Amino acid sequence: MRLDTLSTLNTERAARRPALVVTDPADGSQRLVRGAEIDADPLAEALRKRLASDASGLIEDVEGRPLFVAVHAPPLRLVAVGAVHITQALAPMAGQLGLDLTVIDPRTAFATPERFPGVPVIAEWPDAALERIGLDAYTALLALTHDPKIDDPALTAALRAECAYVGALGSRKTHARRVERLREAGFDQEKIARIHAPIGLDIGAVSPAEIALAILAQVVATLRRERIAARAGA
Repeated sequence: MRLDTLSTLNTERAARRPALVVTDPADGSQRLVRGAEIDADPLAEALRKRLASDASGLIEDVEGRPLFVAVHAPPLRLVAVGAVHITQALAPMAGQLGLDLTVIDPRTAFATPERFPGVPVIAEWPDAALERIGLDAYTALLALTHDPKIDDPALTAALRAECAYVGALGSRKTHARRVERLREAGFDQEKIARIHAPIGLDIGAVSPAEIALAILAQVVATLRRERIAARAGA
């Protein structure tokens, strides 16, 4: 790989932006396509499918010649809004799955390093914290406080950023009230329907550890289904 291509790739990866490196096996030539540039590329459809499936592999150019596409997508990260017991149980499980977790909660009595060893904890309101750390399509956001003053700004930011997964704790009745608030905030039904609520797979979870397990299982299942569907269409 040429030094300028590698430098650009490292810049995109550091900024959590996807990029693809297209190689012609016939002569070894390479070019880098930033995620934001895919739509303008002559091979846009094939590149979009590769990126959506998060799988490197062969495609064909406009003349039918094989090209190899190496996909460089940011790793999935978890942002948990709410330094609650569920989040404490979730933290070590997320680590075992290779998922980077950040915890946000303005309640300083809960958002302490002692309760979340080895996990970044931000004791700020989510609108300020999320603006600073940024959300993207490679982020899963979990709203876990059951407090609209804290959860709603986080959900609003996640929907606008088109996060890979958005989930919220609460009963169906609680979520119905949440839906009304989001409608008043200008979100349509299609956007709101992206929220998994009640959060987590229905496994009859009761304890914080069981609920954490159900949440992570749903996050993984959602992402796997999307990638399998993308690969099937490739």
